[in-house]
Amino acid sequence: MPRDWTGSGVDLHLDLDPSRGRRAGLEHALRAAIATGRLAPGAALPSTRALSAELGLARGTVTAAYDQLAAEGYLTAAPGSRTRVAETAGPAPAPAAGRPAPPAAPAHDLLPGRPDLSAFPAEAWLRSTRRVLSAAPPEAHALGDPRGRPELRAALAAYLGRARGVHTSPERIVVTSGYAQSLGLLTGVLAEAGTAAVAMEEPGHPFHREIVRRAGAEIVPLPVDEHGALPGALGGAGAAVLTPAHQYPSGATLGPGRRRAFAAWARRTGGVIVEDDFDGEFRFDRRPVGALQGTAPDHVVYAGTASKTLAPAMRLAWTALPARLVEPFAEAKRLADAHTQSLAQLVLADLIGTHAYDRHVRASRLRYRRRRDLLVETLRARAPRVRVRGVAAGLHALVLLPDGGPSEDEVMARAAALGLALMPLRGHWQDPEGRPQGFVVGYSTPSGPGYRPALAALCAALDP
Repeated sequence: MPRDWTGSGVDLHLDLDPSRGRRAGLEHALRAAIATGRLAPGAALPSTRALSAELGLARGTVTAAYDQLAAEGYLTAAPGSRTRVAETAGPAPAPAAGRPAPPAAPAHDLLPGRPDLSAFPAEAWLRSTRRVLSAAPPEAHALGDPRGRPELRAALAAYLGRARGVHTSPERIVVTSGYAQSLGLLTGVLAEAGTAAVAMEEPGHPFHREIVRRAGAEIVPLPVDEHGALPGALGGAGAAVLTPAHQYPSGATLGPGRRRAFAAWARRTGGVIVEDDFDGEFRFDRRPVGALQGTAPDHVVYAGTASKTLAPAMRLAWTALPARLVEPFAEAKRLADAHTQSLAQLVLADLIGTHAYDRHVRASRLRYRRRRDLLVETLRARAPRVRVRGVAAGLHALVLLPDGGPSEDEVMARAAALGLALMPLRGHWQDPEGRPQGFVVGYSTPSGPGYRPALAALCAALDP
């Protein structure tokens, strides 16, 4: 009768040397696996019954080999429990000489771009996960439509229409693994359709510029002032990437006249506007301004993400596309990674459908408003020479340095001495020479008790 390996419990690959004999060959193979680290300290071994069946040896032979290695200190065993590799067995750890030490975490972190991860709605996420796992059909765990799970696309179409004024349908939404993927795929699709130049805000996100460059597009700088990007600088661009609700990093909101001008440009030229609505839900002094996409849904690609509302490591984002771009974008998504993982999509759909997502956004909005207010008040009292720019919104504020100094380099040196992580403005310019100097301060990252000490360190670095 052929041996059956399907139920042996713990899989273990061993190369037995027949010239050594059965028991000696097994002992030698086990010692070698432990010595080379293939069997790590604490690893469980198969039962003697399972291993004897797998190797075609007598059970007594395997028992004797286990006993011998236990006597030598390689294995440990106790009545009623599995045989395991001894904690002291295995190769010696590699010497640390020559290895760079991992960077120490800063004592205070005011870098932008992340939500308050300590406020992740773990209980609501767990409840939704349980509901999803109990109700999801088996095919939910297979690769499906590259546009994403229909449950999430339907939930997003309803939510975005209600909360952000987006005009779309589930058929025109594609779920991606983060906004970075959305931007890269879209730039490639537009390039294949003949778009050689993409206008991007100046200053703007340096990582996003690199994504567009890597896709082969020329970048046309769009200057930004207190009313957002200037449509008159579009030049020969065939697409424009904008952050209308809360420009990054200046914090400006695109004015009504400019919103109309960009929409008119897209209609007149057939150009495409990419609306990066990265933190549009978080407006503190008034109701959030509606999405630009709602004014020109056939010319604006709306891009949203869970990175600022929930967590960036979730890698969940969405694009609401004009009808003509849905199929080429979905095909680009299919060729890139086939499908964004389904479980998180289904859980997010449940969060939205039960309004737990709305409750979390409202609670976050209140928390971030208080943090921004405290930032502004603290700087006004303790570093009065700096200027805070931008509307009361989002997860960051632009802090401009006075003309007479200090410089970004001087502040960065003092911040390093204080254990404070800061993001200088200079990296956001394509050409930083002669530009205003300052810092993009993220006020969402420090945990509750760590926020005031971080602000104290910031003031000491700005105005010692």
